[in-house]
Amino acid sequence: MTSVKEFRTEEPATADAPGSGRFVFTDAYSVFDWGQMPDSIPEKGRSLCAMGAYNFELLEAEGVPTHYRGVVDPTVDEAGGEPEAVELDAVAEPPREMAIDLVQVPDLPAEDGSYDYETFHAAAGENYLIPLEIVFRNSVPVGSSLRSRRDPGAVGLDAAEWPDDPVNLPEPVVEFSTKFEEQDRYLTREEADRIAGRATLDDLAAVAREVNRVVTDRAESVGMAHEDGKIECCYVDGEIRVADVVGTFDENRFSYDAQEISKEVLRQYHKRTQPEWVAAVDAAKTAADEQGETDWRALCEREPEPLGAGVIDAASDLYTAGTNAYLDRELFDAPTLDDAVAAVRSLGD
Repeated sequence: MTSVKEFRTEEPATADAPGSGRFVFTDAYSVFDWGQMPDSIPEKGRSLCAMGAYNFELLEAEGVPTHYRGVVDPTVDEAGGEPEAVELDAVAEPPREMAIDLVQVPDLPAEDGSYDYETFHAAAGENYLIPLEIVFRNSVPVGSSLRSRRDPGAVGLDAAEWPDDPVNLPEPVVEFSTKFEEQDRYLTREEADRIAGRATLDDLAAVAREVNRVVTDRAESVGMAHEDGKIECCYVDGEIRVADVVGTFDENRFSYDAQEISKEVLRQYHKRTQPEWVAAVDAAKTAADEQGETDWRALCEREPEPLGAGVIDAASDLYTAGTNAYLDRELFDAPTLDDAVAAVRSLGD
């Protein structure tokens, strides 16, 4: 299980061919790489499944290869029948399970804070999950790590210093970060090229830009702004396919009427209400780097506190109302997006 998804294998992948399986989207959430937090967000899993499926179907229509094979109709699954993968439009209720092709995911050995990608790729062959996250950015908020890693001119801005306010980029910026390491880290092009294995960075960047275009266009059509996001990809017999899940409120950041409507709401809420825990997380990650440790959580001196019921309700409504708006379909029994956004804004009062 990942921090928010269960993983079920129906037919294992082999060195010669992909297998088949399912993602089961839970209502768990994770912030700051912590893993599962103390609370769950009702209907979050179904909203991510529906939004991810919708985006996969948009990508397939645009000719972008993916590992997506449909969603599982919850009414068939609950009735005890033999569930089959169907298109999102074929289900009347929000799905929780997504059918996918599986590829090989070899172990990534680690010792003394160093990861052995040569061993990973020796076992990966021609059919594997690429151990990178490909990040794309359309804007740069205040506090973004990009500001400390790149000069404004390097990303197309006509400025000697970063503005004090959020800024839109003239062209999307694509970066690469680690996928399977205990702590995500951004990579130089040389590092990313070595970690990617047989996949080329130019091809991965081209796929990321196409995903970004499709999601951005859809968001704009329903009044949302798509700020940034990430994808994962698999490599199958020379072809790059989009994997994991795409364009959801967990993987990407969206805003509506100048209000964040993604998991960023929960990140910022924790920064405001549990600053000691956030600081402890940062300190543990720094200590792990300095000590050559991979398990930074073992060094963290604090645990996150549960959320209040009002915060959980507001977050749930934001996920479901946002998904309804993005799909332009009343799939969930949820308030309007305007009302959900107003409730989230009140959390800062």
